[in-house]
Amino acid sequence: MTITRRHFLSTAAAAGAACFAPRSIFAQEPQQPAMVVNGRAAAATAKITTQKLRGNISVLMGSGGNIAILPGPQGKLLVDTGISTSRPQIAEALSAISPDPIQYLINTHWHWDHTDGNPWVHAAGATILAHEKTRQRLSTPQTIPLFNAVFPPLPADARPSLTFTDNHTLEINGATLVLSHYDPAHTDTDISVLFTDADVLHTGDTWFSAAYPFIDYATGGHIDGMIRAAGKNLSIGTSSTIVIPGHGPVGNKEQLSQTLDMLTTIRDNISALKKQGKTVDEAIAAKPTAKFDDKWGKGFVTPEMFVKLVYQGV
Repeated sequence: MTITRRHFLSTAAAAGAACFAPRSIFAQEPQQPAMVVNGRAAAATAKITTQKLRGNISVLMGSGGNIAILPGPQGKLLVDTGISTSRPQIAEALSAISPDPIQYLINTHWHWDHTDGNPWVHAAGATILAHEKTRQRLSTPQTIPLFNAVFPPLPADARPSLTFTDNHTLEINGATLVLSHYDPAHTDTDISVLFTDADVLHTGDTWFSAAYPFIDYATGGHIDGMIRAAGKNLSIGTSSTIVIPGHGPVGNKEQLSQTLDMLTTIRDNISALKKQGKTVDEAIAAKPTAKFDDKWGKGFVTPEMFVKLVYQGV
């Protein structure tokens, strides 16, 4: 449904006033993929780094996707939640920012490393807002064949209770936020969050800074959509916009522009190889990413994996 600011604030206030009995967020949890089990084990001891940006906005890095924080008298607003087992470290970092309670959460997309903390953040008082497709995907099992992983739905109370379709504007803690849905890019659920007054943009996983991105074709992602998203990110805000990626260090528009060039060049290189009749293995052997590997090829997505992902979409 499309929400109004009044509806959002009134619903959030009610959620914040509710009492939640202590319970384990893992109680009777369905079987999780190996990548989730291993990721949670690593996140339990992960170091959380806080970076202050502009306009009272900070970003927490170190557990899953980057988490943006806006504190204030209406309660803290979080963008994404990271991995659930980092709760103690994340809670400590949040307390160091301000004593304001958690009241609002925006999910940039459905992936587990951005939503795994939804249960505890909701239990702490947050009303959850996201694109309508994020709620749909978090309500049913999702499969990513590349990782041989089936992700069970989140508990009902950990899914977004407020959703929108294309764009939504929210005023909170004296700041104006503009939420915008992308065409299918990293997934079909992606949104950006622009803190207009501070000129800070959270792109979710439509941008992996200094790394090749993962493209989730199983839930609507596409290389052409990633290229369109990079162009859209460049059009949002100003030339001085601070850009929070889904993963990696905080960056700027120049780095976004470099990413757009990288994505476009590699897409065109691999498309040409595929039109020549090259198999995916032959395309990998041709090293169509070689020009960019030193800068972008050292992340989770290796050059070989990225060639496979792009090849699938051209």
